[in-house]
Amino acid sequence: MAQAMAERGFVDTSVGDVLKLAGVSRQTFYQLFSSKLDCFMAAFDAAATLLETRLREAVEAGGTPMEQFERAVGAYAEGLATQPEYARLFLIEAHAAGPAAIERRMEFQELLSTTIAELFGAETDDARFACRAVVAAVGSMVVGPLVRDDPDGVRRIAADTVRHVARLRDAGVL
Repeated sequence: MAQAMAERGFVDTSVGDVLKLAGVSRQTFYQLFSSKLDCFMAAFDAAATLLETRLREAVEAGGTPMEQFERAVGAYAEGLATQPEYARLFLIEAHAAGPAAIERRMEFQELLSTTIAELFGAETDDARFACRAVVAAVGSMVVGPLVRDDPDGVRRIAADTVRHVARLRDAGVL
């Protein structure tokens, strides 16, 4: 699904396109999925699991909150840069897939925000909002480099984000 949509987008990808790339029959597809959207959601969940695993490993490696944050943002960017099909599915095509996919993406963003808030001990409403804003901004800013097939652009956004969050931390916002 991710590969098919990377070429054609959610709207223009048919179940037949997925069947060709997966090398399975229509009958097998429908034994596993009820629809194209169901297959998309399974692929979305797989992408989310990969990203969440990378982030958790980065945070669990220890160090200061800023060191953990830097590793986590780096792992996120590297995951997007090295798996652009999943990145497009996760960040771009979710909007075309409709409300259920958008809701799932928002839930993942909230998980990321909560993780960052816990990492920095963000207890005030302003600090928690700053965490949500960072997650939303990064999710939005990486779309351009993904569309342009610019993995280094994704990585630069991660580096810029780390510098910005360090300034927020130094200013007492986080």
